[in-house]
Formats: sequence, structure tokens, C-alpha cells
Amino acid sequence: MIAETRQSKIGWVPERGFQLRKAGVQFDAVRIDGDQGRDLADFLGELTGGDPGPVVIEANGRHGVYFLLPVGSTSHRAWPRGVTRFNSSPGAISFVPVPALTGRTWPLSWRFPPVNAHRFVHPLLLRSAASEVLRPGS
Repeated sequence: MIAETRQSKIGWVPERGFQLRKAGVQFDAVRIDGDQGRDLADFLGELTGGDPGPVVIEANGRHGVYFLLPVGSTSHRAWPRGVTRFNSSPGAISFVPVPALTGRTWPLSWRFPPVNAHRFVHPLLLRSAASEVLRPGS
């Protein structure tokens, strides 16, 4: 019931399965692959009391972790090596996979689900945490 109520208020979250959403419309995103992405998601969860904003994890392929950020927050910032940006910058179109809140969504799932349509991961907090987690030798 809670997921259904939450889902009806978040238009960019699909009702079932998963869909690709164009970056730069409702959100931008960054992806960090593998264990480093999962470590960063866990670190952000600790820093924010378990509510860092929406984070999607991928169970196959690159094992990517997608951090959803406010529109326009990824394109004009320096990000550490290992971060892939998804935004709508001139001459570039990118898409981000978004799973439903419930049901069959494999290979995607929410590490931290969205709580409302306009709350995202804080870009400066993510960038600072990513610099720490992704620095050489960590």
C-alpha cells in the first residue's frame, strides 16, 4: 500500500518492470560501476541516516549503481575518475534505467527508493563522498 501511494505521486517511476528515462528531464544521474558504486551508496546511506535520495542498482553487466540527482547538477562539475554522467548537455542524449517500486524489476532494484518526485541525491555530498571512495588506493 505504501509503495502504491508513493508510486502514484512519482510520475517518472514506472508502474511495473523498468523503463529508460531521458536524463536531464526529471533528473540527472551518475553511474559508478561495481563494488565501488555499492560502497559509495552504503557510505551515503550512513551519512544521511539511510535517506540519501534515490539510488538504483544493477544486478548484471557492469553492476552499475545510478545516483539520481537534480536536473542540471552533473554537466558543469568535475567528477572523479570512474564516474559516468547522464544528463542532457548540448549534442548528447543519455538514458537512465528506472525500476518500479515493487514487482519484477530484475536486473534493476532500488538501493534507496525515492520518497517523492522532487527529492534527489545532493550533488555536492555525492561528489565529496565519491572523491573519498574512488580515490586511488582506497
